[in-house]
Amino acid sequence: SKLAALFEHPLYNIPVPEVTEKDKLFIVNPMEKFSLHSSGNDEWVSSSKAETLLPTGKTAYDTYPTWLKFHVGINRYELYPRRDPLLPTLLWDLATQRITSSVQKSGGTQLKLIMTFPNYGQALFKPMKQTRDQETPIDFFYFSDFERHNAEIAAFHLDRILDFRRIPPVSGRLVNITKEIRDITTDKKLAKTFFISPAGNVCFYGECSYYCSTEHALCGKPDRLEGSMAALLPDKTLAKRRSWRSPWRRSYHKSKKAEWELNPNYCAQVRETPPYDRGHRLLDLIDMAILDFLMGNMDRHHYETFEKFGNDTFLLHLDNGRGFGTHSRDEPSILAPLQQCCSIKRSTYLRLQLLATQPYRLSDLLREALAADPLAPVLAEPHLRALDRRLGKVLAAVGHCLAR
Repeated sequence: SKLAALFEHPLYNIPVPEVTEKDKLFIVNPMEKFSLHSSGNDEWVSSSKAETLLPTGKTAYDTYPTWLKFHVGINRYELYPRRDPLLPTLLWDLATQRITSSVQKSGGTQLKLIMTFPNYGQALFKPMKQTRDQETPIDFFYFSDFERHNAEIAAFHLDRILDFRRIPPVSGRLVNITKEIRDITTDKKLAKTFFISPAGNVCFYGECSYYCSTEHALCGKPDRLEGSMAALLPDKTLAKRRSWRSPWRRSYHKSKKAEWELNPNYCAQVRETPPYDRGHRLLDLIDMAILDFLMGNMDRHHYETFEKFGNDTFLLHLDNGRGFGTHSRDEPSILAPLQQCCSIKRSTYLRLQLLATQPYRLSDLLREALAADPLAPVLAEPHLRALDRRLGKVLAAVGHCLAR
């Protein structure tokens, strides 16, 4: 396993700083037990009862479902640890847990569903909109592109291989539209959009600002539909997140250009603007640009952080569905933060160099990681080969900076 060898490499064993209580997203009461069957109510058991209800040798933490352990493990430095024993179980839960509720997620430009499981875990479901080998048409603007379910799956694994660990876990899943969406939804607006196609397939289209119409309906075969299931982050009422507008945001206009596209010295003014004027925020943004360039994702207008940790924390790499749309061409403008600032984390640069070597070739690592997904093969081969080509271009950009 190249993946196992990669995670044994010294560059993947650099210790994170010691995590203190104030560095944890949640402070957990060690007596608080999670139960689905306490006194007839589906709720938390109070700490006074926990001691009497816990089996011998067990802690309250042992009663938590995997999704809750994931939430409790989030800290200032990482969304989940490198050697996270929960990860395989969490991915398995996303792929197999019974779905008890399906409702449309509000906001966003394209259709997404919130799926709930019996243990109160929730996942964000993005349905399949196009096949693996369809490329984004060359005349499409980035903001009218489809969101791809397989891009969400591949982005999670790529983010982990790069050792960023800033994307919540994602698994592929084959969903039964009839039993797992239509028959159990309490969303009246969503329920009105189901129909049977002329070919006899179950279809629906929901309500959203793009691609929610009978012409763009999502249809099963006859009612089976692929999609990505992403573990949801803690509710914003429990863990507030701050949304930041990216300094390298595109104009989202058919003819206007953004300031960074017109001003070659744009980075100088970013460096003087909080929060980029101190700490590692700008370097984290450059990490994100490298991830996006490798995926071909041009749609990174905002990013988020957990408010509790202020400016000294990692960026969440959410919403990656517009990645992996093209393999035959690269988009050099995605690398603008790296090229204009000529800065990169030393650890990131060393890992990128490692991933360009034969024993740890990036395409081989991602292919191996994706082979375990229920929807494998997740990416068409040309997309995997494009990764190696793009990695070479990232390293060339750093080399150009070093030469300057």
